Amino acid sequence: MTLNDLRLEINSVDDELLTLLNQRMEYVKKVGKLKHNDGSSIYRPEREKEIIERLCKQNNGALSDEAIEAIYMEIFAVSRNLELPEKVAYLGPEGSYSHQVAESKFGAMSYYLPLNSIESVFKVLDNKEAKFGIVPIENNTDGAVGATLDCLKKYDSLIVSETFMDIHHSFATVSENLKDIKRIYSHPQGYNQCKNFLEEHFLQDIEFVPTRSTSAAARRAKEDPNSAAICSHIAAKLYKLPIHFEKIEDNLANRTRFLILSDFKNQQSEHDKTTILARTEDRPGSLVDFLQSFQDIGINLTKIESRPIKEKKFQSIFFIDFKGHIDNEKIKTLIKNSPNKIKWLGSYVDGEKNEI
Repeated sequence: MTLNDLRLEINSVDDELLTLLNQRMEYVKKVGKLKHNDGSSIYRPEREKEIIERLCKQNNGALSDEAIEAIYMEIFAVSRNLELPEKVAYLGPEGSYSHQVAESKFGAMSYYLPLNSIESVFKVLDNKEAKFGIVPIENNTDGAVGATLDCLKKYDSLIVSETFMDIHHSFATVSENLKDIKRIYSHPQGYNQCKNFLEEHFLQDIEFVPTRSTSAAARRAKEDPNSAAICSHIAAKLYKLPIHFEKIEDNLANRTRFLILSDFKNQQSEHDKTTILARTEDRPGSLVDFLQSFQDIGINLTKIESRPIKEKKFQSIFFIDFKGHIDNEKIKTLIKNSPNKIKWLGSYVDGEKNEI
């Protein structure tokens, strides 16, 4: 076959894809009407996971599982916006890693609202000014994000989904030659995480100009021809800054867990995780007894994080993750019979396998 023949075949497939996608969207509209009538949520992470897993199992073509997920996450995003346009708040600025998570989950058609602090995201959700919010909760190098834990205690937004993203830094510049670079822009944390790369390329003695974010670094490097930025991939893309080196961080296993927040309860699935906040009784052994109660009913705890109660000296509350859904009968009974003060923060699809 000639190149022109192959292009005609591709055109034919594209025509068929367009017809099928439009057919899918017609069904989506009907689903949207039913959801509107019964007041249920448009965003169903457990349903999306079920679709992707089903398609990956039956796939025997050239597409990888990651490619299938990427394609269908965009289809899901378009579908949701067809049902009801979504406003998504995230910890900004534009080009931040939270922004990258937002676009990966909600696609190009959603309306995005970058905010200056984690608490601002919670406030916007609390005021019903956005349907979804995205914030970091922990990093495998730096630990838990205290501001997010404090806001989960203070506000009533629910965790409806989680995702894990590998944090990679890129070296981006408009300069063709590294020898012409006189300044490097970056957030201090990003800069310090790439010391080995800088030394390997004899860049460690070049002037470092700290910025408030890696996104701001990309913007300034775009305007300065004799400079470079250490920034995220999405920040370089946002400011059309050419990337010369990818994944330049010292620790290639650097990973952050993000939460997607909203105001609804997810339905049960086969892969659920639940997060609660617990304030145990003020007596010796109360925490041990509480944790033991999970083992007694066969519930697997996956994380426990303590956080000081600011109003009281030397007392703590505990954020606990465990396998299962809050509507599981064993878990409902345990929570109901517990003498401790417990706040349910959300039940959602376990995101360990849904990494970006």
